[in-house]
Amino acid sequence: MGARLSADEWIRYFDEFTSSAFRLELRQTYVISKEQPHLRRFLAGETKPDGHNAAWREKVVRLTAAGRSIQRVKAIRRPLTDYLRYQCAWSIPGNAAAGEDYRMVDIAVDDFGLPDQDFWLFDDETVVHLNYNPDGTFIGAEVMVEPDIAQYREWRDNSISHGVPFPEWISGS
Repeated sequence: MGARLSADEWIRYFDEFTSSAFRLELRQTYVISKEQPHLRRFLAGETKPDGHNAAWREKVVRLTAAGRSIQRVKAIRRPLTDYLRYQCAWSIPGNAAAGEDYRMVDIAVDDFGLPDQDFWLFDDETVVHLNYNPDGTFIGAEVMVEPDIAQYREWRDNSISHGVPFPEWISGS
């Protein structure tokens, strides 16, 4: 069970975590309104605009400089969706360069026992589920009440151990 978070409550988790933030991304497409113009530009073969994704990268730099870690594992299936091709070309490289430990795990053959729910795990104890419509449109975040923390930690550790760091993954693709 979870408690729905307002946008302001949700954003605060990124300012208030003290040591670690981990994200498991399972969807192959996300529909994020502020990304749609960039996705269209990418698909049209245009160049990435200056400052693309700068706010997140600046936050990653600031947080990691303060000794906090940010890890993310992106589950993928080939062929990559247009959205994932866009992410791999325009967003993920900058995130990784800013200090986010970004890994890719191919779940086409083996799902490695991962759940079917996107989530963030903050400070090894707070779980926030991210909920989406079937088309990938974000519909809200909810902090889980009394989650099975051991299970979320296992999913995190399992996905990280099977994930390939993005720079290594992209060079081998």
